[in-house]
Formats: sequence, structure tokens, C-alpha cells
Amino acid sequence: MLTALGLRGIPAAIAIASNLLAPGAQAQQVRTDIVASGLQNPWALAFLPDGRFLVTERAGRLRLLAADGKPLATVAGLPDMAAAGQGGLLDVVTDSDFARNRTLYFCYAEPAVTGRANSTALASASLTTDGARLENLKVLFSQKPKVASSAHFGCRIVESRTPGMHGRPDGKLFLTLGERFSRKEDAQKLDNHHGKIVRINKDGSVPADNPFAGKAGALPEIWSYGHRNAQGATLAPDGTFWMHEHGPQGGDEINLPRPGANYGWPDITYGENYGGGPIGEGLSRKTGMEQPLHYWVPSIAPSGMAFLASERYGKAWQGNLFVGSLKYSYLDRIELSVPFGGKVVREHKLLTDVGERIRDVRQGPDGLLYVLTDSSNGKLIRLLPEPPGK
Repeated sequence: MLTALGLRGIPAAIAIASNLLAPGAQAQQVRTDIVASGLQNPWALAFLPDGRFLVTERAGRLRLLAADGKPLATVAGLPDMAAAGQGGLLDVVTDSDFARNRTLYFCYAEPAVTGRANSTALASASLTTDGARLENLKVLFSQKPKVASSAHFGCRIVESRTPGMHGRPDGKLFLTLGERFSRKEDAQKLDNHHGKIVRINKDGSVPADNPFAGKAGALPEIWSYGHRNAQGATLAPDGTFWMHEHGPQGGDEINLPRPGANYGWPDITYGENYGGGPIGEGLSRKTGMEQPLHYWVPSIAPSGMAFLASERYGKAWQGNLFVGSLKYSYLDRIELSVPFGGKVVREHKLLTDVGERIRDVRQGPDGLLYVLTDSSNGKLIRLLPEPPGK
């Protein structure tokens, strides 16, 4: 049963940054406020202008929660989906002009008309004012080809903006696509969507300035390729598109995908086969293939990704990148050499005492961080800064 838990009267777990802090630095403490529990394998979180929340559940449900976490509705009007393994209803984001147009975008595992094959799809719809159902559903993109697999859907959506700290929405959407695990070689080929980042217009059409638009033998939606399984993506305040992707056994990566660039999978990786042994030639570098901004060995199994633009947790946290770890059940606070950019210089493990896989992380309109935990009794948790001296 989905339950709501408010700010008052809830025992607060304390999460303190790990000993990766710089010498002399003081650890920022945060309290965890459980906004809602009883969510079934929640995958993504979106904020509505009136303070309500939308939460996707991988089993194929879109839940509407009140501002205090109280369950309000299971939103009707979703399409059929292949809810098995890693597939189902995955990411959801609201349009930048949602207050006027009520439009949201979501991605999911789309089944074939017949048979067991499926692929990642991206759809738009309008949410009724009462939040009870979706209308004007339109499938904007379907990954090709479909494959009989329940793994590696990718499926994070980012609405892009013009460059600069004051950039405006430019009418484009990025979507991350996994290589479906069994088709890893496809990630190096441009005649399919496996292991790619794609970029489309909000109506589903292809932007004329996409790097492979009009090129023979390449699908025009492709923005970058050579990716494995990206379950985190975000836009930095300066308009730069960031993403992370799962490696195999080791080699999870943070990348900043550039148009037309090749990020190497499976020809290069800092990971190895499950159970050991090199992948392919065992290379980590190759001419013409990009190096990651950062990588993890061993893997942390990253999911969810957000920049903190607010000062709600103090200056030291502003401009940090936050990534959830599924494998080790913590929230990674990542310090960068410059705010919202540069190189990774330090990492801090947060929420280690929560003991649950972190599936998504977002900054809310209130400037606070919110996370979703991935379990059959998943939680929506708000991180509250602990007052100094506590």
C-alpha cells in the first residue's frame, strides 16, 4: 500500500559525507524526510507546478502524489508496455512550458505488435487538470530494431536548451538508449538505435542539424554512439548535456556526449566480462573514440543524475553533481573542478544508512534534493539540510 509521511514527527536518518572530504573541510549533514513509501520499484520523479509529484513505477503505473506525499491517483491512459526484467514504465519529465500546455514526456519498453520483441519508446501526452489521466498520447520515437530482451533499455529524457547560463528551451529532446545487452556490437553501427543517444524535436521529427541527418547508412535521430546502458542524464545550468552509463563489470562512465562522437563501447572499456576476462581486445583507448570524463572501477551501478544549482545545503554543495548507486545503495555527491563542469576531483557517499538502492535523484523547485529508492516498498525521500551545530 502506498503511504505518505510528512515532515513532522518522522524519525530522521542522518547521512554524513564520507571521509573523502578535503583536509579541514566540514561534512554537511542532512536529514532524510520520507515523503512517501509503498511505491513499487519507482523509476523516475517529476514535479508539478502546484507542488504535486509524478512517480513512475516500473511495473507500468504512473502515480500522482499530493505535495505531502498522499496518494491521489494512478494516472490512466498509458500505452501497452513490456513490463518485465528491466523494462516497463521508466523516465518521465514535464515540458518546460507545462504550466500552460500540460505536456509531459515519458519513455517505456514498447512491445512489438506480435511476438516477444520490444524496444525503448518515447511518447508525449497531456495530463488532465485533475491528474487522473493522460490525453493526446503520441509516440514520438521507437528504437529500431526491436529485440527479444528484458535488459538495457537506457531511457532517460532531457529537454535541451540553447547554450549559456540563461539559455532557453530549444524545442529538442535527448533520449538515452541501451544496446539491449545481447546486441552490444550494434553500438558501433549507425544503421540501428542500439547504444545511442538520440535527439528529436518535440513533435517527433528529426532536427536538421543532427550530425547524421541526410547521411547514407545512418539513422538521422542519432546524436552520439558507442554507449552501453545509460540510466542517468541531465542538463547542466550552462546547457551542457551530461550522462552516465553502466559499464560491464567495472567501467561505469560519465560522458558529455558531443554530436557525432563515438564513446567506444564495446571496442574500448575500463570494465571486463562478468566473471572476469577482457571484452574484445581488452582495450581502454582507441583512436577516434572518446575517453570518459570519469569512470568507476569497481562499478557502482549508477542511476539518476542531477546538478544542484541551489544554495540550500551551503556553498560547498552548489554546483555539485549527484548520482545514485544501485549496487552500493548510496547517493554520490561529486565535486567538480569548476561549478557545473570541469573534472571530478572528489566524491562523497551520502545516505549509506538508508540501506536502499537509489534509482533517481532530482533537484526540486524548492531547491532541495529528492531521491527515489528502488524496491517493492520504494520511497520518495527529501533531503533536508541539518542546521549548523546539530
